[in-house]
Amino acid sequence: MKHIVILGDGMADLPSLELNTLTPLQKASTPNMDRLATMGKSGLFHTVPESLHPGSEVANMAVMGYDVEALYEGRGVLEAASIGVTLSPEDLAFRCNLITIENGVIKNHSAGHIATEESSILIDYLNEHLGNDRITFHKGVSYRHLLVIKGGDKRVSCTPPHDVPDSKEDDHLPQAKDSSASATTKEIIDLIKRSQELLSQHPINKDREKKGKAIASSIWPWSPGNKPEMPTLKEAYKIENSAVISAVDLIHGIGIYAGMKVIKVPGATGLWDTNYIGKRDAAIKALETCEYVYLHIEAPDEAGHEGDPYIKIKAIEDIDHHVVGPIVEYALGQKDVAVALLPDHPTPWELKTHTRDAVPFTIYHPKNNADSVTEYTESDAAKGAYGEIYKEEFMNLLLNR
Repeated sequence: MKHIVILGDGMADLPSLELNTLTPLQKASTPNMDRLATMGKSGLFHTVPESLHPGSEVANMAVMGYDVEALYEGRGVLEAASIGVTLSPEDLAFRCNLITIENGVIKNHSAGHIATEESSILIDYLNEHLGNDRITFHKGVSYRHLLVIKGGDKRVSCTPPHDVPDSKEDDHLPQAKDSSASATTKEIIDLIKRSQELLSQHPINKDREKKGKAIASSIWPWSPGNKPEMPTLKEAYKIENSAVISAVDLIHGIGIYAGMKVIKVPGATGLWDTNYIGKRDAAIKALETCEYVYLHIEAPDEAGHEGDPYIKIKAIEDIDHHVVGPIVEYALGQKDVAVALLPDHPTPWELKTHTRDAVPFTIYHPKNNADSVTEYTESDAAKGAYGEIYKEEFMNLLLNR
């Protein structure tokens, strides 16, 4: 039996007056998602434990069947794996955004989705002026980068910038969870402040300002951790061959620790202009040799962070048309392919951030009977036969164990 997970990052939402008390999923035209729900069984999945922050790293690890409370070590270590940075046990890794701060207010978590070509130059510049034998910056994609502090203490509370748009920077600077982490906390704050001085003078930001674009005015390190001890999917679930497809380094990093083949698709941007067709075709091709394929699509999440319900609706409809429809047709033709559809967490567009609410999911197994659900939405999934599930239950349902 083969299995494919289609994950629309942040796809779930809350009803809003702007959409006549509907969610973007309810408002969007999704005949293929509805068809999948009609063929399968649905439910609600609590992907984020109460003890952890509702980040994509936590939620996607949970969807892959990992006990995140036992294994989670932060987002930075996962992105390190993705970009090929080998961590030693004493290395403390942070996800490091380039963000926009104006007059002391966090205006944008992505520096206006700055291009990788520009951000790479800025990261090199910061390494030259702020890096040393203990502190190194590593280039990622767009606004997403990595900071490593050798010998740092991970007991630092850091706020993800996408959680606090339009709030004061000083209200969300890192704080020590323990007095032993005071030195590391002070070091991070110093790096933030010094980065602002340096970045304000860089020609790339001067040019972006002239063109009316958001500038990369500060670094923002968050989600610290040390190298995790994660079993592979083969070790945990006896899955011999698996693959992950995403435009996001974080998801690649999870895949690397999980022992999955990482497939990168040209034109996959992590935004709503991504190469949906290329990612779909890569997923179908991967199913020829893999028994488990994880297809991650970031677009709805980024639309939610931007606070734009109509871009989010368009992203959902593009996933339905370009991805879900053809994969369902492929699965029906093969007769040995199970298909799951879900988000990792909600990203309500009015809040512009993640929440820990349970997410709607549907699973089609060719040998299993369907339930009575005929539409793929938050409210319809709540009526599904699977009910509410937690932890490894989703993976076990997908594998039909």
